[in-house]
Parts: sequence; C-alpha cells; structure tokens
Amino acid sequence: MDVQHQAVRRVRRALPAIAVLSALVAGVAGCSSGGTGGDTSDSKAGGSQAAPAQPGKYRSLPAPCKAGVDSKRLKGMLPAGDSLTPEQRDQLYAGVADASYDGDRHVGCRWTAQTPEETRLLSVGFERVVSYDRATASDDDKARQVYVRRLTDAKLPFPGPVTTPAPGQSQSAPPPAAPTPTPPAGAPSESPAGSPAGSPSAPPPELGSRVLEGLGNEAFLEDKLSPAGATAAQARTVRIVFRTSNVIVTLEYSVQPALPGTVPPSAEIQDKARQLAQALVERFNE
Repeated sequence: MDVQHQAVRRVRRALPAIAVLSALVAGVAGCSSGGTGGDTSDSKAGGSQAAPAQPGKYRSLPAPCKAGVDSKRLKGMLPAGDSLTPEQRDQLYAGVADASYDGDRHVGCRWTAQTPEETRLLSVGFERVVSYDRATASDDDKARQVYVRRLTDAKLPFPGPVTTPAPGQSQSAPPPAAPTPTPPAGAPSESPAGSPAGSPSAPPPELGSRVLEGLGNEAFLEDKLSPAGATAAQARTVRIVFRTSNVIVTLEYSVQPALPGTVPPSAEIQDKARQLAQALVERFNE
C-alpha cells in the first residue's frame, strides 16, 4: 500500500508541469499557423481583384440638329427653292429631331430640301456606347465592337495593322489609280488645256466605298447609286460612319435629281459629307 501511495503522489506532482508544457507548445503552433495563414489570405485577396476600366470619354450627347451643322454649311448641302418663305427656310435648316427615349444614349436629326431640279436629304445620328461590365471591357472596347460590326455589314475589308510612316510619308499608301484607257488609233489626242472643242467631257470619277483615315479613331464611307430606271432618276447616297472614343456617329447625305438620266457626282457629294463629318469630330473634341 505504501508503494502504491508513493506512485500516486509522483504522478500528481508531474501533472501540472505536463499541462503547462502542453499549453506552451499549442500556443507556439497556433501563432505560427495563424500568422502564415493571414499573410496567404491577404495576398490572394489583393492579387485576385482587378481594377475596372475607366468610363468612356463622353457621358452625354450634344444636340444633333446643332452640333457642327451651322447654317452656312447646311445651305451649301441643302439649297432651298426660291419659292420658300423666310419662315419655311428657317424651318428647313432647323431640322427635325428623331424620336428618342434616352437622349444620353441615342439621338439624331434630319433635313430635307426640294427644288425643281432635285431632292436632297441629310441625317446625322449619335450613339453613346456603354459597357455594363467594365471589369471585362471598357466603353471604348464596346464602341469598337459596334463599329466593327457595321464595317462588316458594309462588306468593307477590315484595315490591317497600323505602321509608323517614314518622315514625309502618309499613314498609308493611296489606292492605285485606275488605268487610263488607250484611245483608238486615229483619234484626236487631248490637249493639255482639256478636251478638244466639240468633244464630250469625261464623266467624274467614281470614288467608291472605302475605309477612311484621319477621321475620329476609325471611319469608313459607303457610296451607293440606286439602279437606273426608265422613269425614276438615280439617287446617290453617301454614308459615313466613324467612332470617337465611346460614341458612334452616322452621317447620310443623299441627292436625287428630278429627271432620269442625270447621275449625281460622286466626288462633290463625298466631299461635302466628309467636310461635315470632320466638323462633327471637331465638335466632339471641344
């Protein structure tokens, strides 16, 4: 019995020391594990979050009936008939705004001018593109997608990569000129001053649809001539689409002569449409 009591006393004396040692070991292990785990979770949280793209440059749209379309430019593109009163002229050049349910996203304006010789139509439209998930695409990225779809619908080739031009050269080489037809043998040659007296003048060149440079971020032009008919005159419509940041601008200019057999000139109509498009770019850059 004495031996058993002595063994029990030894065990009881050793228990407090064992408990203290176990607690110390557990505490050290917990601190080491907790510190490492906290650093790991913080680094993962910081590395997994990406900053969203900045919103587009434009947060609103200008009034389409006034933006870049001054009265002098309108009178050159839309000549009014002599029979119009001053009030009718003012109404013509004021334009008619398109119906819009969201003036900050999509607006447009239209003008119509009729004379005994022809009918001219002009329209401009502004579309502000917004990305609803800027973590994956910015407003500009979404606007470029819209532009590319319209370029594809126009069946125009997508422009290749832009290369830096050498000093004194343009951004890209101009399209090759059409070969000059060789006159038949015995035909009179054209003098440097122009066509010989009595000979018909050559028709103006057809410039055609193409991608444009130097107009906004990217742009293209469509030039379409309606089919010729026995009683209906051919109408020419020039359509320019360009992107400036997160806004897509569409401009259409159409000329239809009153009499069949008259073809509206491509160069003149394209030139006026491009001048207006450039004025709209400058308006957005203000």
